[in-house]
Amino acid sequence: MTPVLLLAAEKESAQVTDWAARIGWVVGLALFVALVYWLMREGWKWRGTLQGDLPELPAAPDDPGPAKLSLSGRYHGSTTAGQWLDRIVAQGLGTRSRAALTLTDAGLDVVRPGASDFFVPVAQLREARLDKGIAGKVLTEGGLLIVTWEHGDRLIDSGFRSDHAAEHNEWVEAINSMIETNTREGAER
Repeated sequence: MTPVLLLAAEKESAQVTDWAARIGWVVGLALFVALVYWLMREGWKWRGTLQGDLPELPAAPDDPGPAKLSLSGRYHGSTTAGQWLDRIVAQGLGTRSRAALTLTDAGLDVVRPGASDFFVPVAQLREARLDKGIAGKVLTEGGLLIVTWEHGDRLIDSGFRSDHAAEHNEWVEAINSMIETNTREGAER
């Protein structure tokens, strides 16, 4: 019985950690992650360069009139109309942010803290609808308020999500009614 105990006492446990190899792997992984983020940033800047012909975003008029509707929620981005994955990043339209929307007789005012605000005159509004997705954001059917508007020579879809999703239907009806009224008045002139 003594020789068995003696044998067990002579064994050493194997070294658990090879620190040089572990540090090498961690540094390699950190460099790879940094490279991926740099490539993503360069891709974002390249997309903005390609969309450089997009004109400056209109600012809200000094007196847009009384608010018909107000909404607080999130701005999820803008895409080329009808192409929900073709994100527009030029002029700050690719920046997600909180948003406060105000609909007046003059148009749609989008105030975004931390990002550039913009205004869509009523003559540029084309459609409002409920949808389930826009580049980078997919929700249940009808989870996003999509406003289609014309800017320069492009039709743009902008996606919003209210803090109270029940408001979306009211916004769709109000915007489409304004567009119809504006179109009818334009045709009568």
